[in-house]
Amino acid sequence: SVSSNPLKFFVSSIFLWAMRKVPAVLRQARKAIADLDLLKVLQSEINHEFSAKQFQNDESSSFGDFVVDWDSPQSQDVVLRRRCESGEEVAVSAFLGAEGSNENAKFPRNAFMKVGVKKPGLRSLLQFDCVATAQVGDGCDVEIQNVNYIPSPDLDSSSAHKGPYISFFSSSDERLRDELHKYLEARGVDKSFADSLLLHLHKKEQGQYVEWLHKLQGLVTPSE
Repeated sequence: SVSSNPLKFFVSSIFLWAMRKVPAVLRQARKAIADLDLLKVLQSEINHEFSAKQFQNDESSSFGDFVVDWDSPQSQDVVLRRRCESGEEVAVSAFLGAEGSNENAKFPRNAFMKVGVKKPGLRSLLQFDCVATAQVGDGCDVEIQNVNYIPSPDLDSSSAHKGPYISFFSSSDERLRDELHKYLEARGVDKSFADSLLLHLHKKEQGQYVEWLHKLQGLVTPSE
């Protein structure tokens, strides 16, 4: 028997210990292989982003008289402001939305925009809900989806009466649509502005994506 033979007992004990360790070793080996494959994929994706430089090689166009008021590296949105010679204040907040319908456009995704125009000395403003889109061979465009009159947007007290949120834009009225577009263009929100905004937001998103890839790569890289 095994118990009567010390050598056989020792060998048997070593064998049983090794067999118990095999599953753990195999799990570690599989994890190492999986991590290695993930590292290869991550490095390949990082190399692709750096080699493609889809938007990084494009020179940023000027926002004109607009200045950047908010552009945090941790956020997806951007806020720009300008003060017109007439004293009007214009604020634009924007972020990237879904991909556009035209695959051949310069920028694959649209940008949702809220444009506020405030007259000097007044608390009320006009708020335009717009979409900036890239057109094939014709730069970029701004589509007005809605216009709202907001009587008092800067009242902070929750108990204060802010008045109704009134929408008065009719998409079926082409003449009104054209005049509203001219109204925004006169305040700097035109095709050139849309092109600059889309480029800025796409570059911002690409930079955030590459940074996220680097962080993920650091998490799965084995410690030396």
